[in-house]
Order: sequence, then structure tokens, then C-alpha cells
Amino acid sequence: MEPFTDKGEAIEATPEQEALARVRAGDREAYAELVRRHASDAVRTARLLGAGPDAEDVVQEAFVKAYAALGGFRAGAPFRPWFLRIVANETRNLHRSAGRRAARERSAWQRTEPLLLGSTADDPFGAALSSERRAELVAGLARLTEPHRQVITCRYLLDLDETETAEVLGWPRGTVKSRLHRALGRLADVLASAPDRAATPAGTAGEVRHGG
Repeated sequence: MEPFTDKGEAIEATPEQEALARVRAGDREAYAELVRRHASDAVRTARLLGAGPDAEDVVQEAFVKAYAALGGFRAGAPFRPWFLRIVANETRNLHRSAGRRAARERSAWQRTEPLLLGSTADDPFGAALSSERRAELVAGLARLTEPHRQVITCRYLLDLDETETAEVLGWPRGTVKSRLHRALGRLADVLASAPDRAATPAGTAGEVRHGG
């Protein structure tokens, strides 16, 4: 059934919505199409949230679970944030199997830090910062709490909006807004206290806010 506007006009389905409709009708090739479309983004998400070399396994499991859960997916809703939340949950499951909370968080950051220090063509974070600035910012992120790192990762490293970030992390949107505000403030303080950087902390943190 096609969705309609308030005036009763039919809304044309997007290619992704059409693919989801075909999946619900039993077309497995349509799901393979969704996998191809979102696999790269999902692997990057898993890596930045701490899955490291296990990212592809995490994403494979997430695709299996997403397929099983499609019956509860709301028609017309965006697939990407819904699916990335499953990826984030699977990454957390990986961390839980690794030991106690503090050890899990250290392990997650150790997996993520090398990725941030590198730069790729499809990485908006890497493209916006020089290698020196990137190293400073990564060092600052290392001193934040895990929730603060997660919210900055989703908003600025994965380029999700507030609504998408809330869905991926499973937080209320107000929590995203407040934690992001505190995280950026804390990051600015950390950068300000770094040796030889007291004169330019706001500019570096601002590059995360504004992409450069």
C-alpha cells in the first residue's frame, strides 16, 4: 500500500523503500541489494564504535538480525539509522564478551584510535583536519568518557544528524543534545590544557562541530 500525504496524494516510494517492500514479499535478491548499499557504511560504523578487526563479523551478524527483524520495521522509516542501531548493539555485545566495563571501553578505544589517526578518501573527519590537528583531536577524544566519545563519533565522524544519532545509540534525542553539548565542552577543555595548544583549543573543537 502506498503512503499518502495529508491531502490524499500518493507519495512516490524511494528505491530503498521499494527494495524493502520486495524483501517483505520474499525477494532475497532485494535484501542483497540493501546489503551492498549499506555494507561499507556499516563496517565503518562498527570500526569507529570499537569493533576493530571484528567489524565485518559484527556487520554480518547485524544483517542477519536485521533481516529477521524486518517484520517490525516501520514502513516509510529510513533504513540506515535503524540498521546502524543494530550494528551498534552488536558492537556493544562484542565489548560485553571482552570483560568488565572499564576493560571493554579501553579495548574499544584501542581498536578505534588507529582508524582516526589514519585518513581515507571517504572520511569527512580526516578530510577536514591536518594530520597534526587530527592527532591532537584523537588524543583529546581518548580523555573523554565512552558516552561522550560515542556521541561525537556518531554526530561528526559518521555524519549522522541528532535524530539518527538518537536511534543508533538508543538514547532520547534530548540526551543526545545534552551529552553532545557536554562532550564538546569537555573536549575544548581538554584541548585547552594540552601542551602548546592553549591558544587554539576552540578552533580545533570547532572543526569537529562545523566540519573544518
